[in-house]
Amino acid sequence: MMNLESGKIEPELKGKNTIDLETGKVIPRLLQDEMEESYLDYAMSVIVARALPDVRDGLKPVQRRILYSMLNLGLNSSAKFQKSAKIVGETMGNYHPHGDAAIYETLVNMAQDFSQRYPLIWPQGNFGSMDGDRAAAARYTEAKMSKIAEEMVFDIDKETVDFRPNYDNTKEEPVVLPSKIPNLLLNGALGIAVGMATNIPPHNISEVMSALIALVDNPDLTIEDIVENYIKGPDFPTGGVIYDKNSIIDAYKKGSGPIVVRGVAKIEESEKGKQSIVITEIPYRQNKSDLVVKIADLAKEKIIKGISDIRDESSREGVRVVIELSKGAQADKILNQIFHLTPLQQNFNLNLIALEDGIKPKRFNLKEVLESFIRHRRSVTVRKLNFELKEERKKVHILEGLKVALDNIDEVINLIRGSKDKDEAKFGLMEKFQLTEIQADAILEMKLARLANLERQKILDELEERLKNIRWIEEVLSSEEKIMNEVKKEFSETKEKYSSERLTKVVPYPVGEFRPEDFVEAKSTLIFLTKSGYIKRMYSESYKLQNRGGKGVVGMSTKENDRLVSVVEASTHDFLLFFTNQGRVFSYPAYEFPEGTKMAKGQPIVNFLSLNSNEKVSVVYNQSKLEKYLFFVTELGVVKKTNSSEFKNIRSNGLRAVNFKDEKDSLVKVFSTDGNCEIILTTKFGQSIRFSEKDVRPMGRMASGVRGIKLRLGDRVVSAEKVSKDQKGFLFTLTEMGIGKKTEISEFNVQKRGGVGVKVARISKKTGNLSVVKIIPEDHKDLELLVISESAQVIRIKAESIPKLSRVAQGVFLMRVKDNDKVTDCEIV
Repeated sequence: MMNLESGKIEPELKGKNTIDLETGKVIPRLLQDEMEESYLDYAMSVIVARALPDVRDGLKPVQRRILYSMLNLGLNSSAKFQKSAKIVGETMGNYHPHGDAAIYETLVNMAQDFSQRYPLIWPQGNFGSMDGDRAAAARYTEAKMSKIAEEMVFDIDKETVDFRPNYDNTKEEPVVLPSKIPNLLLNGALGIAVGMATNIPPHNISEVMSALIALVDNPDLTIEDIVENYIKGPDFPTGGVIYDKNSIIDAYKKGSGPIVVRGVAKIEESEKGKQSIVITEIPYRQNKSDLVVKIADLAKEKIIKGISDIRDESSREGVRVVIELSKGAQADKILNQIFHLTPLQQNFNLNLIALEDGIKPKRFNLKEVLESFIRHRRSVTVRKLNFELKEERKKVHILEGLKVALDNIDEVINLIRGSKDKDEAKFGLMEKFQLTEIQADAILEMKLARLANLERQKILDELEERLKNIRWIEEVLSSEEKIMNEVKKEFSETKEKYSSERLTKVVPYPVGEFRPEDFVEAKSTLIFLTKSGYIKRMYSESYKLQNRGGKGVVGMSTKENDRLVSVVEASTHDFLLFFTNQGRVFSYPAYEFPEGTKMAKGQPIVNFLSLNSNEKVSVVYNQSKLEKYLFFVTELGVVKKTNSSEFKNIRSNGLRAVNFKDEKDSLVKVFSTDGNCEIILTTKFGQSIRFSEKDVRPMGRMASGVRGIKLRLGDRVVSAEKVSKDQKGFLFTLTEMGIGKKTEISEFNVQKRGGVGVKVARISKKTGNLSVVKIIPEDHKDLELLVISESAQVIRIKAESIPKLSRVAQGVFLMRVKDNDKVTDCEIV
């Protein structure tokens, strides 16, 4: 460097000149010292002021400033939309002096429902897509705060958080938002700082709020307890499946680690038997268009063989990428290749780094994040209570002054009337009645209308109410337990207000492995299924024996307009076959279904089976009871027999079981036969036909079948049962109104299939249509029946107590249903 006095260069002074601001002299510095200090300042600026979120409100500075600017603009969820450009300008001009493009990009991200699990901004206009399409320019789009974003700024005007000057000291901005929601976990974060980065996945609000409540009650909960009972894992806005509970727990413990994420894909089969792979969900932050191109390139280069076409049929309804397969291609193998060679399966590398108290970067574990938020909400609650206490005391002070004036109203009026001006009156009031200046001003500003008796009482009532509020606030502030009860109460209210279903399915075992049945105790269990597709499992012993004619007990809670349609008895080790209205079949183990209480409604069956949008389960069958054939019966009286060996290896994405001649037809019953049985079909109008199974030849899976019974106009098949040639026993019939009987099977003669049949029960307005038909063996003294109604009432009765009557008899009441209720099913146990 150059010596300023001699003008010579002195190479040994390898540094940078700095200026002493007091003396104005240039002070030489070593380059190494300057670089270390400047780079450290730069690094901390990036870490604290740009890249990392605060653990308390889960926001980076630019996100916080956008929300605060929207609050100042009055853009709450009930306001009119305003141009994004105005929001960006407000943020940039007042709080964030950086590029408008970066601010707008952040605003867009906060509004995208595929980027945020709970978007903080309500968008209007083109805000981009999962294909990587950019949002329209800020001058074209509009935005306002979402409902949940209002919880982020709730009570900010009650001195709940600290404020600091903005960049030019003209305004103040919050250091952190009060935030009633744990946004760091709910929406996650992604940021690259200097020497560190954060990558936090989003989570489900119901699970996180439950964990917070539990942690307030029991601070000793471990991360294993939290994951086992509350936060099952990340919940991505794009759905998908995450694997391996152990690796999830390990990542939450360390604050870092990989979590395997897969998209959701299913194998569909057309009526002609052609297969295709349909992708309906993709991993979080994955570009759908790039994924499609990647699969197409792999198919073109023959790395993945057997793909004939690929189409992106996605719409506003959701993701749908269809991969058509060549004839004879192995769908499972191709799907497995797609998982391993494309981003349809990837690791989410969790990295739980955030700012502690807005200053210090720290790697948190899951419990520490929850504890930090609880401490934040405790601080906000205490500050809010202190603010409200201060405001209440101010108002009480004024009301006490008004009360003095009302108690001495004549003297007050005379004093004011005798004063020459307002100041003389004010000081006269203060001196005579020992009032403060604030109280005196309030008296002078009081309207004459408040002298009326009713108005006077209002002042006294308000004074008493505010004194009561002060006592309550002081009582809460004096007790740590009561403070935490207030915090917990807010958590419960937030959970109830924003409760939502999990989008991402959690599979507890690693990819490629499965949970063995040996870890599950073999017990008799009942599988309940409702019309709208809710399923649950309960042990048979949950229902006690009752006498016939009773009202029964609740079997499961159902949603409005929903009803119970099926109950199947099975061992927990059994696999169940689920036949759908679209003619497909799925296989699923009984123990995998959630065990519930009598009042529980269960879980949607779509969480377990890869059903299409309009596909519903119509028949549930115990796979352990398979014989030589599977016999299919449809609502329009069509029957089909197929070798059961074609259904022993059912892939997870289902298998085509039957095709329908009429698109309005649907499956009523499926059961297994030995090939020598006789079939009894029964309709809702009380007709029945008995024919030999040999009248129906074996057919392939893709066949449609033949006519089993000829139906009258409006009639439909409600049941199908199999009997042996000389079987003795009874045909049990039960109507919608709970009227039932048992009739000897011998009363039903064998006919040729395809006829109209004979009368099986007398149907009337009193009985309602026929609802349930079952075969009861001749020796049935130890058998019991579970009768289930549409509203999920369940009664358990002895089969022996049911009267034996003729074909044309009406029957007796077995279950008395309430108004607008109907019997829907019955299971023999």
